[in-house]
Amino acid sequence: MTTKLSMRLLSAFGLVCCLVAGLTACGKSSSTTEVGDGGASDRPGRTAYPFTLDNCGVKVTFDKAPTRAVSLYQASTEILLSLGLADRMVGTSTWFDPVLPNLAADNAKVPRLADNDPSFEAVLATEPDLVSSASAHTFTSAVVAERSRFAQLGIATYQSPSVCTGATVEGETVTRTAPLAVDTLFQEITELARIFDVQERGAQVVADLKGRLAAAKKDAHRTPEPTVAFWFSGVKTPYLAGCCSAPGMYAREAGARNVFAGQREDWPEISWEAVIAGDPDVLVLADLSRQRIDGDALTTKIQFLESNPATKQMRAVQGKRYVVMTGSELDPGIREIDAIEKLSAGLTAAR
Repeated sequence: MTTKLSMRLLSAFGLVCCLVAGLTACGKSSSTTEVGDGGASDRPGRTAYPFTLDNCGVKVTFDKAPTRAVSLYQASTEILLSLGLADRMVGTSTWFDPVLPNLAADNAKVPRLADNDPSFEAVLATEPDLVSSASAHTFTSAVVAERSRFAQLGIATYQSPSVCTGATVEGETVTRTAPLAVDTLFQEITELARIFDVQERGAQVVADLKGRLAAAKKDAHRTPEPTVAFWFSGVKTPYLAGCCSAPGMYAREAGARNVFAGQREDWPEISWEAVIAGDPDVLVLADLSRQRIDGDALTTKIQFLESNPATKQMRAVQGKRYVVMTGSELDPGIREIDAIEKLSAGLTAAR
């Protein structure tokens, strides 16, 4: 991360650069504000353009605020809408659940390019000046296009730092080397606010989320420490959350222990024998709108848990201590705080 100089100093420096080297050279060199991941100012103000953001290992230069943004993942869309940017969005895609109710009116103003992943051509047809995503798989040649292909066409891209912070990314495979932290969400909101020159709005969104987080954590130091498991999908061999993505962070923030925190994958396949042996105090059950495979629906999960001779003996099942979350709440994004609130309330009720 480079130094956080004040906007006035950067502007003054840029003027000197222009006088010495000429306007064209200046625009490509010293007058460009270099910031690293999370480099946006803590104080809301006006954005000084041009500036360059080091975003998931890609340096992206913004000469002005984008006016034709496309967001290729629901989590990314909901952050842009929360920043009041519907009038600067020309397309969305890759939806898992209905949009947050407080964003529905603004979301209705933005064209939906596809419920799932759009084609590269469909994205280009909107004539975007920024394409954002909260998923590694979106920016691959097999899905939409690699970031480098957009760059060749002069189109800026933004990848959610939740994808790459404390992680290595190879194509659509993300291997986490450190647990995801809630501060990464605040970084993403702050960076996007700076890109679009709505830093005051971004600061307010972050402040509101931090206030809700503090309230949700007031009972985080429970004794003894409760245990929790997060079941995403699958019945024969279920997918449960490992240590390091959003659900693992929810457990830490809510003061619980994820019984599968020893698993490094985001959603490893876990045997039912291991789930039963872990016998968590609370089960978080995903209610997935997609319902593509057995175990996506909440009703299927509960029916299995309460009818299977082995699983129905688990403490969480006997006490019906379930916390229900949508698929979007189990992904990194602005719904992280909703999820922590739900889990905290469920843990308190289970005491």
